[in-house]
Amino acid sequence: MAEQKRVWFITGISGGFGKCLAEEVIKAGDIVVGTLRKAEQVEYFNQLHSGKALAVQMDVTKPTQVQEAVDKAIETYGRIDVVVNNAGYGLMGTVEEVSLTEARDLFKTNVFGVMNVLHCVLPQLRKQKSGHILQMSSVSGFRATGGFGLYNASKFALEGLSEALAAEMISFNVKVTMVEPGPFRTAFAGSSLKRAEKKIDAYDPTPVGEWMKQFPERDGKQDGDPVKAAQLMIEVVNSANPPLRIPMGQIAYDGFKRKIESVEKDMEAWKEKLIKTSF
Repeated sequence: MAEQKRVWFITGISGGFGKCLAEEVIKAGDIVVGTLRKAEQVEYFNQLHSGKALAVQMDVTKPTQVQEAVDKAIETYGRIDVVVNNAGYGLMGTVEEVSLTEARDLFKTNVFGVMNVLHCVLPQLRKQKSGHILQMSSVSGFRATGGFGLYNASKFALEGLSEALAAEMISFNVKVTMVEPGPFRTAFAGSSLKRAEKKIDAYDPTPVGEWMKQFPERDGKQDGDPVKAAQLMIEVVNSANPPLRIPMGQIAYDGFKRKIESVEKDMEAWKEKLIKTSF
């Protein structure tokens, strides 16, 4: 008997990791239900991948659209095996420059948009007692960088949510993996990157200011290959014991190591005083 094809529900497949992952999943023989925000994008995708995938119009910030998209996936294919919370965007600006409105909009997509999807898919995954959730985080969700404070905060929030979710899903045989790429050749540093409207010139001559100025120039020159990243994600889903975290690329891997070493150094230096705060 032929092995049943898995059904992947992937948000934000118009470009970047989402587009590459959808294409690689289709090549691997599984089924993709992908979400796009524009009707013309949906029509083009469905014509291109007729019979192999289904695109639906959806904005992660609109709960009704999310529920309709999830219902459509289940109605069409009977199940959802892999959920990829990929939709999101970057916001560059110092903590002082980013407005509360910009911060709220960022969290509305990067955190609450993920929650909207989870609230709709988790009942199905619990019912199936199977599934795998890939949360598209970032090395910035583990190690913060000046000039991206609010983006860091949104991904740190996603990581806390995802760790708790992993613990909650164990009893239902649903796995969770945080995908934490470093710089990859997606549109993150280009068309999908937003900049805080407010600009404070005092930051310009600082290392953070210089880094923010140079960051967009890296677009298209990043070290990471998104196709290889997509292939690794598929390999993780195929794994019997998938990891909770996958920091992808040498820069992300090294960034994780430095953060862990820094935390350990501080803990050891203050160990005696830290433990003496107990009763």
